[in-house]
Amino acid sequence: MTYLITGGAGFIGSNFVYHMLAQHPQDKIVCLDALTYAGNLETLAPLAANPNFRFVKGDITDRAAVFQLFEEERPDVVVNFAAESHVDRSITDPGVFLRTNILGTQTLLDACREFKTARFHQVGTDEVYGDLPLNRPDLFFTEETPIHASSPYSASKASADLLAFAYNRTYKLPVTISRCSNNYGPYHFPEKLIPLMIANALNNKQLPVYGEGLNVRDWLYVEDHCRAIDLVLQKGRVGEVYNIGGHNEMRNIDIVKLILEYLGKPESLITFVTDRAGHDLRYAIDPTKIHNELGWLPETKFADGLKQTVDWYLNNREWWGRILDGSYREKIAL
Repeated sequence: MTYLITGGAGFIGSNFVYHMLAQHPQDKIVCLDALTYAGNLETLAPLAANPNFRFVKGDITDRAAVFQLFEEERPDVVVNFAAESHVDRSITDPGVFLRTNILGTQTLLDACREFKTARFHQVGTDEVYGDLPLNRPDLFFTEETPIHASSPYSASKASADLLAFAYNRTYKLPVTISRCSNNYGPYHFPEKLIPLMIANALNNKQLPVYGEGLNVRDWLYVEDHCRAIDLVLQKGRVGEVYNIGGHNEMRNIDIVKLILEYLGKPESLITFVTDRAGHDLRYAIDPTKIHNELGWLPETKFADGLKQTVDWYLNNREWWGRILDGSYREKIAL
């Protein structure tokens, strides 16, 4: 089979590329990525000699380029990771999020219709559900929770999900959707909470924490997420949403303190900054459906996954250092 993975030079997409090549060595993986600021070709450099891997630089909103790639590769499965995903950036510049996350998804769906792709999988986010109150730990997001987006980012992702469902119902396109909680692990771009805190702590810089750091997120180790998507592709029911959560709810401030503890750095590095506009209070996913139907459960305990992540950043300073100094944007061959 041939898998087209869009956004495969980003954080979760690149981990999924490595997962699929390891678990399905007989299949071909084609990666399409626009290499915006969050796409890092160096992440995929070790795959340059792999005959079952092809990288193509391209934008999912470029209809001609997308259709040409479909003509060349005739993918059996499309997994769409390609998205603008940083909430703060969506607040300051919503337009690029609408273009990529909605219109780009439409372009891929149209190509799947044209070339009769066997499966289109949309990688979504739990942020489409809005948030939950901090004083109700009994409440969780399920697949039946109404959409209640809080930011331009989550609104654009919700729109993409609804568009995928519309193509499933109207055109009978085989679609599945997964909605995950916050991911962490290797190759995470250092603008997000965990890698930013690690990088700043290692550089003895201040660690900026929104508000009082009391916002709660459900954290999912990226490899557990990759296994879940793989299972949905192999066994999931067409037309369904599968929530993927880590059973690891943590306050932001507690995560920051754990990172400082692992690195032997003082908590005096923490600095509290003005809270983000419309900052969601708590995310928490109920993954009962994917467990009951597909047998998936997260395997990585948060303490273990966080330690593995910190160790990865300790051992890969050149990778994230080149992001921080901007040199990763230099063209490299693949």
